[in-house]
Formats: sequence, C-alpha cells, structure tokens
Amino acid sequence: MKQGHRPGVFTRRHMMQAGSAILAASSLPARALAAPAAAGAAPAASGPQISKIMTTLSAYMEEAGAKPLPEPVVEKTKQMILDALAAMISGSELPPGKFAINFARAYKGEPVATVAASNIVCGPIEAALANGMLAHSDETDDTHPPSQSHPGASVVPAALAAGERFGIDGNRFVRAVALGYDIGPRFTATLGKLQYMVATHRSTHSLSGTFGSAAAAGCAAGLNQQQMRWLLSYTAQQGSGLASWQRDTDHIEKAFDFGGMPARNGVTAALLVQAGGTAVDDILSGADNFLEAFMPMNDAQMLIELLGQRYEITRTDVKKWTVGAPIQAPLDALDNLFKKNRFGTDDVQKVTIRVAADEATIVNNRIPPDINIQHLTAVMLLDKTVSFKTAHDVARMKDPAVLKQRAKVQLVPDVELEKLMPRRVAVVEVTLAGGKVLSERVETVRGTAGNPMTRDEMIEKARDLIVPVLGADKFQMLATKIFALENVKNVLELRPLLQKT
Repeated sequence: MKQGHRPGVFTRRHMMQAGSAILAASSLPARALAAPAAAGAAPAASGPQISKIMTTLSAYMEEAGAKPLPEPVVEKTKQMILDALAAMISGSELPPGKFAINFARAYKGEPVATVAASNIVCGPIEAALANGMLAHSDETDDTHPPSQSHPGASVVPAALAAGERFGIDGNRFVRAVALGYDIGPRFTATLGKLQYMVATHRSTHSLSGTFGSAAAAGCAAGLNQQQMRWLLSYTAQQGSGLASWQRDTDHIEKAFDFGGMPARNGVTAALLVQAGGTAVDDILSGADNFLEAFMPMNDAQMLIELLGQRYEITRTDVKKWTVGAPIQAPLDALDNLFKKNRFGTDDVQKVTIRVAADEATIVNNRIPPDINIQHLTAVMLLDKTVSFKTAHDVARMKDPAVLKQRAKVQLVPDVELEKLMPRRVAVVEVTLAGGKVLSERVETVRGTAGNPMTRDEMIEKARDLIVPVLGADKFQMLATKIFALENVKNVLELRPLLQKT
C-alpha cells in the first residue's frame, strides 16, 4: 500500500481522477455514446424487451448449427480448420505449446476432450485452453484484419472441445467454426479494431476470440435462442484482455491472451448455459450493458451487418510465412525482388521497409524472432526464404552473419500506409552497391482474402507443420478427413489423428 493512502476513503485525488475519466468519455464520438440506444427494442417471445440487435444475433446463432452454408464458405472453413490444427500441432514443439501440454497434464479433469500433439484427454475447458495456447504458440495461425483478431486460434479449439463434449458430427463442426468467425470479429470491428486497442489499451484479439469461441461452443452445445442470449451475457462478463501482450517476450502469455483464454472463456460460457445457468437476457442494451461499458467507436449495427450474407471466414487471411502478420507483405516483397533481379547478399547496402505506422510498433526490434521484422529481413537476405524453423531459431538472433545483415535494415512507420489498413501494404527498397535502388510494393499478400492460397497450397503448408511432429501417414489421413468432414459422424474420429501415441 502506498504511504498516506487510507482504504475506503474517497480522496480529492480520486475525485480528480473520476472527473478526468468523465471528461475523457465526453470527448468520445457521439456514435459511441449513443450505441446502446441505437440497438432499438423488439418484443421477445416472452419476458422482457430485447433489442433488435440481440434478437437478430441470437436467432442467427441458434439457427447456425442446422443451416447449410454456401459451398465456398464450407471449403474455406475446412481450410481454416486444417490451418488451425497445423498451428496447434507445430506449436507443441515451442515453449508456449510445451507449457500448455504440461499444464493440461497437471490439471486434466474428466477425460472428455483431446489435447493436440499429446496423449492427453482432459476436460473440455482445459482442452480448449491448452489447444488455444498451442494454436498461438507462434505466428502460424490466421488473422482477420477487419477486426484486428486471430479467430482460428481460439474458435477452432473451442468448437473441437465442445464438439467432443456433445458428440457433434462434421457438418455441425464446420458450421460452429464458421459461426465463431462470424460473431467474434464483428464485435471488435464494431469496437474499432486496432484504433480501439491503441486508444483503450484493451486487446481486440482477446475480445474477438472470447465472443467467437462462445458462439462456436454454443453452436456445438445446441443452445436455443434464449440460451444464446444468456451465453452472450456470460461471455461479456469474461470480456477482457490488455494490449500489454505486446510486452510479453516469451510468447507464453500472448498465447494465452490470443488463444487459450478466449477458447476457455467461450467453452465455459457454453457449458454454464447448457448446464442450466440463466443470465441477463440482453447484455447489449439496458443498464450497464456491454456497449455502454466498452463504448465502441462504430455504430452497434455493425454487430449484425450483412449477417448471413457476408461470412467473415472468407475475409480471414492465412499466413504464407509463419511469422507475425505485419511482416507478411515485406517478406513477399523481398521474395518478389529476388525473383525479378539478380543480386547477392553482399551486394545489399541498405534495406528500407515501409509499413503502416501502428503495424510497425508491433514488429519493431521485438525479442521473439518470429515477430522481429529486422531479424527476419536479415534471415531472408541470407537464406532467400524464411521457414518455420528459421523463424523460431532464437540462437540465430546472435549469429554475427545475421547481425551484419540486420544492421542494414531500416524500418519506416508510414502514416500514408496506415490509411490503407486493414489492408497491409508494404514498400521495400533495396539499395545495392553503386547506388542502384530496387523497389517493390505489395498491395495484396499471398494468403489474404484478395489473393487466397489454393487448397493444395494449404495442404502443403500444413504438411510442413504437421509431418515433423506426427508423421506423414497420420498427416495424410488427417487432411483427408478434414476435407471430407461432411462424412464424419462424430468429431471424436479426429482424436487418433491429432494425438501422439
């Protein structure tokens, strides 16, 4: 306790702080303050008045489990499931993944759900937490730029854990995952994505994952519309996460923040409601509601914008390179320069990289190698590529050859490129001996929604990540099973293909 502070006494300093908070709130956009009222009100089938947004949202969530999806959405969902499973399995070899498996082994609970790349079967809450951490043990998992989130790292683990708990088939598994992507990202897109995180210090990644995981788990549990409203109330109570994850040097807390905690939160909310727990009928309107507490920068109607017409999973990006999302475009640009020009590593005098200003802060000289843009550029100059192995080679960060190239790299935060977000555009200029400058601008990274990878490319990426851990035969059976999920009677069929024997 600080000297001079008396517990329970409301001091002048506290009054000044409270006044500052009120002034800060008054400076927010009017649309943020008006968001709760914008929801409107519509009569529920019985009981209290429910806002139109909640009515629309909960009805959509109830219907999702039985409603067929368009074929392109089904295909993309299967690809994202394989991508997330590959991230879990490869993540088991990294410190966050090893920690998560050991944690699950110590606190197993009832043997219900699978922990990937292990021989552990544990409770669904524990499995969701462990698999979520596995999925974000590094920067292999997907990203959703319009919401500043990583949906797959928590949504797929939550759907899998709840799916095993309730014995769902492959079709419902696909629909639960697609629903999770639809709901979670809409919440943080409404809040204001990266700008919201910068302004409030709250982690959009954790918030999106929590709501998305809850929707996926609720779908797996077969909750009805009333229960989905309660689910969202339990979920809102767990809405947390701070942007302080950017200071995590070991990636273990970050894996928890992005994947483990949201997946655990979502499965917990679904199990509470499925077990008979009741809650607030509409957490999006009325006294002390979610929108009033979190004060979104955008209109609350974004929560249901084009729901059932625009599937957020189709706007989700896959990472061609197993590194942080802001580094994808610069590596693509360097790769293009190597293919278009003949020059050696020693010919390079300087490399200037321009990325969006806020994005630059995420990857500027970070301690983990897979989110350090200067280090990975140096590796690319030497190897002409960046593999999963080299992106996670901590020892190589002290290699004199790498450090020599790293000294040539200059990162420039670009406010003009910031205006193009959520599209991650990068400009890379390589100055050669003699003064010649090679320049490459990447507008659409391979793997993004605007330049998607093919099924074969997705399978090859997954092969590189899974085979070293589980072997070629098991990988082939898993990939075949994922792309034929409509024939899977129970998701428990995936367990022997995900685990080490």
